[in-house]
Order: sequence, then structure tokens, then C-alpha cells
Amino acid sequence: MSQPFVHPQGICESKNVGSGTRIWAFAHVLPGAKIGADCNLCDHTFVENDVVIGDRVTLKCGVQLWDGARVEDDVFIGPNATFTNDRFPRSRARPAVFLETWLERGCSIGANATILPGLRIGAKAMVAAGAVVTRSVPPNAIVQGNPARIVGYAGASKAAPLERPEGEARVTELGIEGVRLHHLKLVKDLRGDLTVAEFGKQVPFVPKRFFLVFNVPTRDVRGEHAHRKCAQFLVCVNGSCTVAADDGRSRREIVLDRPELGVLLPPMVWGAQYKYSPDACLLVFASELYDPADYIRDYDEFQRVRATHR
Repeated sequence: MSQPFVHPQGICESKNVGSGTRIWAFAHVLPGAKIGADCNLCDHTFVENDVVIGDRVTLKCGVQLWDGARVEDDVFIGPNATFTNDRFPRSRARPAVFLETWLERGCSIGANATILPGLRIGAKAMVAAGAVVTRSVPPNAIVQGNPARIVGYAGASKAAPLERPEGEARVTELGIEGVRLHHLKLVKDLRGDLTVAEFGKQVPFVPKRFFLVFNVPTRDVRGEHAHRKCAQFLVCVNGSCTVAADDGRSRREIVLDRPELGVLLPPMVWGAQYKYSPDACLLVFASELYDPADYIRDYDEFQRVRATHR
């Protein structure tokens, strides 16, 4: 492997720089920084002392990483993205400990985005250009705006627009292991509309509990976990929301925008619900009683456990 390259007009005071890393003109790396292999630090970047950077990381022009920044492998940081490490900065008043900001493996930060201190940007998440990130971002999520809100999930395909047929129930396979979209029986007449499902049939289990999700601020995301044993059946009985389902290999987004649609989420599928309309009310039937031990809330752990189930 080649030695690190430092441009004649760049300054690198650190001895902990991996092979093949390139530090370009007017970049400055302080002595305590740790930088992995095959990184690219473009012109006018700055890396403070208490900063750890993994392998194959790109810092585009105008990026400054301050004490407390932790950047994992394969992260991309776009030009002039801004990082902070003190919630209440004062001149010459340093906190006892600077807040750590983690950029997990493979995530991307768009140009001119601002990341507040003490947050985690999840693995393979994408922060849009100009976004102001005020809360941690889940793995694979795509966020944009000020404040940044989830607008999708990286790599997720979208279910095709659905017709509104009347008549008997039917099922659509979604290409995610065990996840199915149920078109429930819909009956229309002058007295109003009716949709129905039978437990043990369209809902393929007898529920042990149900819960309703409503009054959700549009910036919030529900779910973001998998279950070891519990299956769920989701119906948006009013308004609309989007369900993301992930079996560890493929990811799909499903819009629930009418009460005759239901999504079956079996055990060991990572699920999230977001893009709630202001009037949304999501009804969830669960096959098991509530058990905190049944939840997997870390995506990396989910992938490890999922691999043992295949």
C-alpha cells in the first residue's frame, strides 16, 4: 500500500494517517487526529485533535471536523457541510467534554447540510443538501429540510399505484420475505362503505392485542424495529401513512391511504412508519402480548439475528 500523500500546501501534523490517504492543498490535520486508509481530504478541510476517521472516507472542500467527530468507513461528506460539538457555545468557555457526533458506515452528508452536536447519522443514511439535522437519523433513512425529516429510505422500491376495486379480498406479494399487502373486501352502497377482514384468514393470526397510532407530528417516525416472534397487521383507518418493510436484503415502501388496505409484517422484518398525514390513524393488530425482549431496535443486530434465521 502507498504512503499517505500530503500536498505541498497542505498541513498534516498527525502521525496516525492510513496508507493511500490523500490530503490536498490548504487542508490542515491536527496532531491528535486519527485517519484511516484511502481517504480523500479535499482543499480547505480541517480536522481537529479528537477526531477519528475510518477508511475510504471523502471530505469535500470546506468541511471542518471538530473534537468529538467519529466517522466510520465509506462515509461521504459533501462540500461545506457543517458540524457542531457544543450546544451552547461561548467564546473562550470550553465544555468539560465535547459531544460526540457519529457518522455510521456508508452514510452520505449533502453539501451545506448542518449537523447538530451529539447525534448519530445511521449506516447508509442520506442527508440532503442544505438539511438541518436536529435529531439522530435511523439507518438507511433519507432526510431533507429544516428541520430535517424522513422522506424515504435508501434502496427502497415503491409499491405500484393500486386500483380501488370493489369485491372479494385479494393479496399482493411485495418481494419482501413474508410481507403481504392485503386488499380487504370492500362493499359500497347508499348507506356508506364497509370493509372487513377475518382473523385467521386475511389477518392470518388471532390478535392478542391492538393499538392505535394517531396525532403523530409529520416529522416523527414510528416503528424502527423488528420483532423476534410477534407478527403485525397494519391498517390506516383514516388519512394516510407510509410503511417501510425490510427483510435485511430488500426494502419496500407501501402507502396505506385507505381503510381497505392492510399490510402483514411477519416476525424478523424491520418496519417503520412515517409520512403520517395530519388526520392519520393507524390500527395495528399484534399476534403477541407486549414483551420488551421481543423487540430488536438496533439495525445491525437485526441483520445479525436475521442471518441466523436463513
